[in-house]
Amino acid sequence: MDNKIGVFSFFAGAGFLDLGFEKTGHFETLFVNEYHKAFMEVYKGARSSLGIAAPLFGHDTTDITSYLEPTRIKDFKQKLATAKSKYGITGFIGGPPCPDFSVGGKNKGQHGENGKLSGTYIELICMVKPEFFLFENVKGLYRTKKHREFFDSLKDKLKSAGYYLTEKLINAIEFGAPQDRQRIILIGFHKDFLPAKIKKQNLEKTLKEFDWEKNTLHNPKNVFAHNWPATDPFGEDRENAMPDHIPHELTVQHWFNKNDVVNHPNASHYFQPRNGLVKFQSILEGDDIKKSYKRLHRWRYSPTAAYGNNEVHLHPYKARRISAAEALAIQSLPADFIIPSNISLTDMFKTIGNGVPFLAAKGLALNIYDFINGIKTRKETEAYAEADCR
Repeated sequence: MDNKIGVFSFFAGAGFLDLGFEKTGHFETLFVNEYHKAFMEVYKGARSSLGIAAPLFGHDTTDITSYLEPTRIKDFKQKLATAKSKYGITGFIGGPPCPDFSVGGKNKGQHGENGKLSGTYIELICMVKPEFFLFENVKGLYRTKKHREFFDSLKDKLKSAGYYLTEKLINAIEFGAPQDRQRIILIGFHKDFLPAKIKKQNLEKTLKEFDWEKNTLHNPKNVFAHNWPATDPFGEDRENAMPDHIPHELTVQHWFNKNDVVNHPNASHYFQPRNGLVKFQSILEGDDIKKSYKRLHRWRYSPTAAYGNNEVHLHPYKARRISAAEALAIQSLPADFIIPSNISLTDMFKTIGNGVPFLAAKGLALNIYDFINGIKTRKETEAYAEADCR
């Protein structure tokens, strides 16, 4: 495949998912939607510093529900037609806000304001019909019974619109991110894009041929089976030698070093304690069991990066919260990803925590690209076979 694949990004946040797709070298972002204006400023500012050009169809901070209006649907279909003429293949990617499906969040499900956005995103896909799509959300949508019924109804709508689907509960750590973060990923390809043989073999519209493991780096079961350190005494700048026989590249400290977080432009961006340092000094290194005030262990991976709703993550050996630079490292961002300094700390940490870890995004994008490459080969084979029969 010579041409890049065009993607339309929804609920883009700071753009971690988009960047993962683009850094494969096979995709280009053509349209960006993000309702929260501060997050869009992060998106634009970070990408400007990375030297990435503005998307062909621009940035939009409109509520996605307005996209279902007849005039907007017509506009999206025109954009898609234009994109197809230039890029050949186009797709939608996005992870709707997920607190309504999170047991630790609002848990209001499909009827919550954020839950409704998942239905809207799927409805938009069904009406516009890009060649493929990616949908990302919390594991609660997949594992909680009342939310699973809603998830299944979304898939039924997609199948009725002609999509063949594949899904997996992934963990960011399998792609090399230093974080235990599970998310449900649903990927679909439209029937008009698939070879005839795939459609004949998959009456249930399930893509058994999609290889979820192809671009992973680790088996999560093997990772978690290692003898990781539990807790150690906390001390300001206390030395703590790296244990043997652990995958060093999955540790918090490896990523702090890799991204040179001490000298990163976002190094000084962290919340100051309101009530002194006593609580910050009393928590052991690696004590991350509590809902809040979790102290990371330098020689272990991080728990899910969720900064907000009173969840506080502490530096392994500093009497403070982690910085934005350190949070970006935990999300496996490249060292040159910088959040503009005029963004509030609340918005910085919220958009970092909401994002898809960069390496997970990149691995998923490569899986999609490899599958599309295989489709192209199969279509050519089918075309040759049909020509030989004439």
